[in-house]
Amino acid sequence: MKEQIVIHWFRQDLRVSDNPALSAAAQQGRVLPIYILDDESAQEHSIGAASRWWLYHSLKKLNHHLQGKLRFFRGNAEQVLTKLAIDFQVRNIYWNRCYEPWRVVRDQRIEERLADRGIRIETHNGSLLWEPWQLLKSDQTPYKVFTPFYRKGCLSAEAPRTPLPEPETLQLAQGNFSEVPLQELGLLPTTGWEKSLLPHWQIGETAAYDRLLAFLQKGLEDYKEGRNFPAKANVSRMSPHLHFGELSPNQAWHAINRAGDDSNIEHFLSELGWREFSYSLLYHNPELPKTNLQAKFDSFPWRSDPDALARWQQGQTGCPIVDAGMRELWQTGYIHNRVRMIVGSFLVKNLLLDWRDGLAWFWDCLVDADLANNSASWQWIAGCGADAAPFFRIFNPVTQGQKFDSQGEYTRHYVPELSKLPDKYLFCPWTTPKSVLQESGVMLGENYPELMVDLKLSRERALDAFKALKKAPG
Repeated sequence: MKEQIVIHWFRQDLRVSDNPALSAAAQQGRVLPIYILDDESAQEHSIGAASRWWLYHSLKKLNHHLQGKLRFFRGNAEQVLTKLAIDFQVRNIYWNRCYEPWRVVRDQRIEERLADRGIRIETHNGSLLWEPWQLLKSDQTPYKVFTPFYRKGCLSAEAPRTPLPEPETLQLAQGNFSEVPLQELGLLPTTGWEKSLLPHWQIGETAAYDRLLAFLQKGLEDYKEGRNFPAKANVSRMSPHLHFGELSPNQAWHAINRAGDDSNIEHFLSELGWREFSYSLLYHNPELPKTNLQAKFDSFPWRSDPDALARWQQGQTGCPIVDAGMRELWQTGYIHNRVRMIVGSFLVKNLLLDWRDGLAWFWDCLVDADLANNSASWQWIAGCGADAAPFFRIFNPVTQGQKFDSQGEYTRHYVPELSKLPDKYLFCPWTTPKSVLQESGVMLGENYPELMVDLKLSRERALDAFKALKKAPG
């Protein structure tokens, strides 16, 4: 009797260990592991350039782990799955759930249409600690504030499941499945820009677990405070591994919990809780990536200024800590969390540019670009989201730099034009005496830009716009 082929559809779970759907599939027959690049369904939410670069290398590592038997497809996922199921008499398809709105709609349609053909779909949770529909308030509505979500929701819920081992027996299907080579998915940029990214990252399931262990050994101590300083090694840098599923949140949660019990551990676990909160917000508010959660911001007077936006994107604002952050983003595909808040505040409050402009740039440039986190975080910094920072909370980039990069190690690394400028003037070169600028080799407006906006006046402009918004009828 011919052995039954079952399909495991890899999505945001690019790992073999602690993969609930893959483990379930392995128990039912010979597994055909597939990946489908479905830009057709994603449309405006097709992943950005930096994420595509990461995805290519992650799929390459996963394929190696699967002895070269991971099959790649490009196109409409429903059509790909239907054809495979018919051609190879597949009766069971397994996948781990995704929570972006476009995926939810697509997956539901696929389930319904394949069920009509007698094909059984089995889905699992391999990406979150809790399902978004599990963590609700007592009135069965979703939380809108993080602290009660985490304390009353997450910490009061059943503990996250224990991570699963790699399947003991994983028999992979052989044969010609009309797939396309990984190289033909069109994931790698053609400009050579991505070459600067590779030295900063190790990609794949093994690298993800190594990153977790390194954080436990070197980064967790003093995490609560140290994570605010961009020159320190107290950030986990696990976000791209979690996004692509090279590491599960369950693996991270339990590994951190085993490390002990102190404020640093509690704080890191709360950061995993923020990730859950972002997914809850996106699941219950599908328009989160483009619509203000607080409707009053729909009439906010955002400016349209392509030149100002381009200077921000290129790290040429004349504000050193902002420029350092934007250059870190371009050169590494990553930006330190504290600095993300600083550059975000500068964009939406000092420049008065729409938060969606920032979201789009981050989406294209971040290797950890995540629709839930990216959307929730930009709405948070803009003041228009759930549990948002008040709009009147405007980060002062000068004092932020002085406080969190006091020795200038981070800023000088990414803005080498200012490397010889004394600490006193590093974060506000426009206040530097001409003689000091000359001694430091800095020529404002020539080898480093003039500050593009007056920080005090732009702050007052933003506050006036917010006050007018509060007074508006309705």
